Amino acid sequence: MGISVNGIDIDDADIAQELPHHDGAGNPLKQAVHELVLRRLLLEEADRLGVQGGSIDDRIEALFAQEVRVPPADDAACRTFYAQRPQLFCSGALVEARHILFQVTPEAPLELLRTTAQAVLDALKLAPERFGELAEQYSNCPSGALGGNLGQLSPGQSVPEFDALLFRLEEGALAGHLLETRFGYHIVQVLRRVEGQAIAYEAVQAQIADRLSRAAWQRAVHQYLHLLVGRAEIAGIELEGTASPLVQ
Repeated sequence: MGISVNGIDIDDADIAQELPHHDGAGNPLKQAVHELVLRRLLLEEADRLGVQGGSIDDRIEALFAQEVRVPPADDAACRTFYAQRPQLFCSGALVEARHILFQVTPEAPLELLRTTAQAVLDALKLAPERFGELAEQYSNCPSGALGGNLGQLSPGQSVPEFDALLFRLEEGALAGHLLETRFGYHIVQVLRRVEGQAIAYEAVQAQIADRLSRAAWQRAVHQYLHLLVGRAEIAGIELEGTASPLVQ
């Protein structure tokens, strides 16, 4: 069975044209088809609502602007974000850290990967001096060749969940649990900390408001895409989510 959206086929030529834009994806073919389906749904909705524009991207942006509304982040929400994440608002804060990455790939059974990562963490709790040795043996990160050493990191340099753990751990501490990110499972240790100086809330309020507003907008767009997918007749593919470069 071919792939169609509301009775209109997405042919091989469409997919071949879209495919080069997703070379970096874990599954480029699947991501390309996913993108084509969402774009078709959005353009159909733009037609239905009479949303005009120049290019395809312009019409989609105009549709989002008309149909997706989010209120601006208020001062209370910004202050809460600031208070809960002090590590993000320090000037000069640094950590020297190392990790062992167990990378999630289509070929790696997830349960086996987690079991192996947990076994290595348990071994390190008993013999932390083996960190470098085990990083070289197990880590799927290039830093494994350096014993897992990531060098000095400042707030915001790594993905949010990794960042939050790094700046929460005490100097010399090995995280007692596996950290899961989109890259896989990590064993993390902070070797050294340089405490920074807190930045005043007033200096970062606009930055926080922008961050919260963008996050709220992306959530609203994802909900909107789910709504469009839910009421469409899509054949030949099952959409597992609505993560898409269309809404980055």
